[in-house]
Amino acid sequence: MRTPRLYSQQRMTIDQKLALDKSACNYLASALRMTEGQEIYLFNGEGGEYKAEILSLNKNKGDALITQFVAVDRESPLQIHLAIGISRGDRMDWLVQKATELGVQQITPLFTERTEVKLSEARIEKKRGHWQKIAISACEQCQRNMIPTINKPLNLDQWLQSTEKGHKVVLHHRTEKSIAQLQNSLSKLILLVGPEGGLSDTEINVAQLRGYIAAKIGPRVLRTETAPLAAISIAQSLWGDMA
Repeated sequence: MRTPRLYSQQRMTIDQKLALDKSACNYLASALRMTEGQEIYLFNGEGGEYKAEILSLNKNKGDALITQFVAVDRESPLQIHLAIGISRGDRMDWLVQKATELGVQQITPLFTERTEVKLSEARIEKKRGHWQKIAISACEQCQRNMIPTINKPLNLDQWLQSTEKGHKVVLHHRTEKSIAQLQNSLSKLILLVGPEGGLSDTEINVAQLRGYIAAKIGPRVLRTETAPLAAISIAQSLWGDMA
C-alpha cells in the first residue's frame, strides 16, 4: 500500500507531536485499517512534506510524531490560472479535481452570459469552500504539496478588468490559431474558458480587446469540462513538466 498523504493547516516541525483531525483519523483507521507505528506523510501547503509515525489512532482522534522533512517540489515551472464559467451539477467539482492534478495554481469561477448557475452571496462562499476542499483532496492523491487557490467567483466583466500579467488565452473553436502556435516559451498562462454553450461572440471580442489571444485545441468541439483539461495538458507538455 502506498504511504497515505494528508493535508493539515497546522505548522509542522521535526519531533513535533501533532493531533490529527477527526476526518483524517476516520480515513486512516476505518478505510485504511492503519494502526500505531505505521508511517504517513503530512503537508500544510507551505512547501515540502513531512514523514510522521502514528502514535495513537482510532476513528475519532489520533496523534502522529513528525520524524523527517522532505524538501520535494512537484510544482510545474508553468504557472496556470484557469478562469472558467461555472457549470451545472458536479461538472465543476470534477474540473477542479482534475485541474489540480494537472498542476493549475489558481482557479477563478466565472458568471458569464451563458452561465445557468445562480448563486446567492452565502451560497457562493459555501461553494468556494467546497471546491477548495476538493482541491486539497486532489493534492493528497496526486502528491502535490502546494494547494491551488480557488478564488471568489466573479462576473466576466470583473475578471476582464484584471491587470494580472501573463500570456492570456481564450479558448475559441472557430479560430485558426492553436495553442501550440502561441510561442516557444511560456512561464505563466491565464486561460479563459466558457461554460456550457461557451462564451458568446461579444464576450470573446471583449476578451480580445483586453489582450486575450483566441486559440483552439483541435478540430472537435469539446465539452466545458473537457476543453480546459485538454488545453492545460497541451500547455504543460509544451512549457511545463508533462512529457
